[in-house]
Amino acid sequence: MEAYTSFASVYDRYMDNVPYDTWTENIKTLFEKYQMPMEIVCDLGCGTGQITRRLKAAGYDMIGIDVSYDMLMEAQTREDSDGILYLCQDMREFELYGTVGAVVSLCDSLNYLRNYEELLTVCKLANNYLDPKGLFIFDVKTEHFYKQLGCGTIAENREEGSFIWENDYDEETRDNAYYLTIYEENEEGTFDRYEEEHLQHAFEVEEIKAAIKESGLDLLEVLDVATMAEPKPDSDRLYFIAREVTK
Repeated sequence: MEAYTSFASVYDRYMDNVPYDTWTENIKTLFEKYQMPMEIVCDLGCGTGQITRRLKAAGYDMIGIDVSYDMLMEAQTREDSDGILYLCQDMREFELYGTVGAVVSLCDSLNYLRNYEELLTVCKLANNYLDPKGLFIFDVKTEHFYKQLGCGTIAENREEGSFIWENDYDEETRDNAYYLTIYEENEEGTFDRYEEEHLQHAFEVEEIKAAIKESGLDLLEVLDVATMAEPKPDSDRLYFIAREVTK
């Protein structure tokens, strides 16, 4: 699993188009719909804590977990991170000190898992650390999303620097490679170069459902993230909402 390293310090600056506020409201709506009390929430793959901090502001006690030490260091520098417990752990092996009311994983964090076995492992871990009737809510980018991206390049030139995003999707393996390059102006007036390579996987809906079932969780529903309604063939991102039922 890839970890954001040098790119972490400029991640939020160039990801300013991500609808964190909307996604947070979606999660709050789902919490209310399934009567999740104001308890501890674990944000799995929290990155720089954008969702973590918003849920804390909404009144939830938050734990943020990410495999990237650099991203967590960025998260901890934010003033509104006070009171959040950040843990540097791989989601395939994460450990908590007790159970939580919900585990959430957004921003396609689970797409970084390589195969069904890793997905099943994360679902089992989430189930293990959930309170009775606790919720596991996560999103994934769909295969349709990656096919639309194909093998192309997105470039953006800003006053403070330039951003190049090269994309390569393999339909046979359903693996998607991202090659990120940032040129960021420094205090000396020259430019620092940041490079990252990331690999994501397009899971099929049915294998995600199978992993949820095999882990012992009960699948409540699948929703299109953009519409909060039933998915369509051209949905780019989906929510999976599951509940703990065995404790």
